[in-house]
Amino acid sequence: MEYIRNTTEITITEPTVLSLGKFDGFHMGHKLLLEHMLKKKQEGLTPVMFTFDIPPKALVSQELSCVLTTNEEKESIFQESGIEYLIEFPFTDQVRAMEPEDFLKFLVERLHVKCIVAGKDFCFGHERKGNYKTLLRLGLVYGFETIILDKKEYERREISSTYIREEILQGHMEKANLLLGYEYFVRGTVVHGRALGRTLGIPTVNLLPPPEKLLPPFGVYVSRVRILGECDAWKEESENCFFGGITNVGKKPTIAGENPIGVETHIFEMNQDLYDREVEIQFLAFLRKEQKFTSVESLKEQINRDMEQGKTYLKGYKRRKL
Repeated sequence: MEYIRNTTEITITEPTVLSLGKFDGFHMGHKLLLEHMLKKKQEGLTPVMFTFDIPPKALVSQELSCVLTTNEEKESIFQESGIEYLIEFPFTDQVRAMEPEDFLKFLVERLHVKCIVAGKDFCFGHERKGNYKTLLRLGLVYGFETIILDKKEYERREISSTYIREEILQGHMEKANLLLGYEYFVRGTVVHGRALGRTLGIPTVNLLPPPEKLLPPFGVYVSRVRILGECDAWKEESENCFFGGITNVGKKPTIAGENPIGVETHIFEMNQDLYDREVEIQFLAFLRKEQKFTSVESLKEQINRDMEQGKTYLKGYKRRKL
């Protein structure tokens, strides 16, 4: 896959099938778009995913928008998807002001578009004035096929990044993972903490997630850990790629001082030094809220109970599918 970013000078010469969107989380609804794109790939079209370098809403409102997948995480997901180009286009003032037809004409000419796949909720152009009906009309003008899909639903609600975000913010990781089609994860470099876990005989790995990454509520979760560099493939499901564990999201209120928001994981049956290594923490299920204990010893006793719960959960764990 070719990853094109940080430039407005884009050109693809081969005929393409295109889908546009934020693709935040790349959930089951997005996968429906991908399935149709890959069918067109079999007919000779090159599949292209087009997104912006930051969510347009964040630029317009001047607010940091928490995302399900960072740009780096999104790249790793698309790397294994079967598409051939991922375009992360700069959302400049000029682009923001483009009328729907001007924007679409730009894409058709630069990307040699022969087919566009989109959902019925798709909007584009200045003030989001373009929609799927605009695509159908302009397809006749500029000579591309338009495939418009109904939204995939679960429990009579359309699957969307907003729906998944709501579930994560409530700590409903099992439902969020069902809607995503994979386990919600955080990636990062293992950093040095205060080594309290090691002192307690319960060593942990610490991540400081990027500020734009959406985290579930402060608390303890059953988790799986993948060490990147050893098992990188996003689709890899070999049990040899994963270690079970429990993960705390929060500020460690039992520990004195001001602690940053972190993701701290005790990995079961793991003694390897992971400092400065890239790891992926997958959230499987919520166990309890983060709390302040009266002593470090009380904290240790609770962590041991958490570990037993986590191990029991993992014994029967199997990914649910829609």
